[in-house]
Amino acid sequence: MINRRHFLGSTAGLLVDAAESNPQIKAARDAAMAVLKPSEKDLRHGLELHAQSLVVESYGFSPRSAIDGATIRRAVEAGASALELEDLNTEMLLMRVADDPSQRPEYEQAWKASGVTCILQNAGEEGTSPLRLMKRLAHFTYLTDKLRGIVSRAAVPADIEAARQAGRHCLYLTGNGVPLAQEWNSTVEELAYVRLFYQLGIRMMHLTYNWRNPLGDGCAEPANGGLSELGRAAIAEMNRLGIIVDVAHSGWRTSLEAAKASSKPMVASHSAAVEMRRHIRAKPDEVIRAIADTGGYVGVYSVASFLGRSGDLNAMLDNIEYLVKKFGADHVAIGTDLAYIPSTANAQWKLVGPRPKSRVRYEYLWPPGALGNESHPSLAWINWPMFTVGMVQRGIGDEDIRKILGGNVMRVAKAALPV
Repeated sequence: MINRRHFLGSTAGLLVDAAESNPQIKAARDAAMAVLKPSEKDLRHGLELHAQSLVVESYGFSPRSAIDGATIRRAVEAGASALELEDLNTEMLLMRVADDPSQRPEYEQAWKASGVTCILQNAGEEGTSPLRLMKRLAHFTYLTDKLRGIVSRAAVPADIEAARQAGRHCLYLTGNGVPLAQEWNSTVEELAYVRLFYQLGIRMMHLTYNWRNPLGDGCAEPANGGLSELGRAAIAEMNRLGIIVDVAHSGWRTSLEAAKASSKPMVASHSAAVEMRRHIRAKPDEVIRAIADTGGYVGVYSVASFLGRSGDLNAMLDNIEYLVKKFGADHVAIGTDLAYIPSTANAQWKLVGPRPKSRVRYEYLWPPGALGNESHPSLAWINWPMFTVGMVQRGIGDEDIRKILGGNVMRVAKAALPV
């Protein structure tokens, strides 16, 4: 087990220090060790390679804060609506660390343990409503303004490189939907908010979420319809402005047609291969090939219920290895779709107590069996160094691993921007 900093050099040793100082992080790291059972040689090499690499997650979440359960309980007792409670809960999860210094030590520990420099951060709620999308964008603007010494907002890829050199972390903001005016006067007017959100810092957008929207079908739609004409116009506008097209939650036909329509590299930022497990969030080879042909990549998620089979780190590595062998390392990244959850989170949730029932929002609906509660500690977000150890074990070369850890995301981010 990893238990001594002197096992490694000073740089990689920081990854060990962060794990040793937090029991929750150490438990996750130990779980990965138990799954991988690496030799001392592979462990040493993997951790050193990870520490020396620029690590950029293709889609994920900044470490979370714990909610203030007592405050939410008071809001429930005061008769707060479902929307008020949702907004209060989301604000606390995403940015309480900005105002509450007690949240910061664990927040920083999680970043350090991961060895991640930048996350392509979900900074827009699921849907096409501009105001709804702007709420989450505001949260991360506030977070990075308040914590700029720890985590900053990257506007261009050079900002990511600068953060790495300065020993800081950063967020490259993405939106979980394309903002639409919903006035239906003209295509130009309908897509006018895309430019505004680019100006506000959004650099990647989901074309659809799970269900059908005016641009195309989501991955949960049984009809599997393709891209609409408005969808094609949206892709052209995103290409023009410098916004990466993301089909992670799009249906297979919509994803395929989007890849054929895009003039810039586009991605499935957090997905996997259907050949490894048939799931609505994975992509068939035909779609993956089309994405690769744009110069883009598939970011492999680490959600146990999507990965199936063993549901642990080896299942994730199976996908990475399959994609590397079938499509080449230039077209593979890692987008865990997970966040670090603070050790005090469960205790705070217990303080909230029962909440009034509310309907599930349209965008959050999942077909039966598609979204499970399975998890495995080896897949924890802080286990990024162990992802690298696992790739070393699979015989993936160092240069290819560097591409998967962040090089491919940086290449696509640079290619997406206007010259």
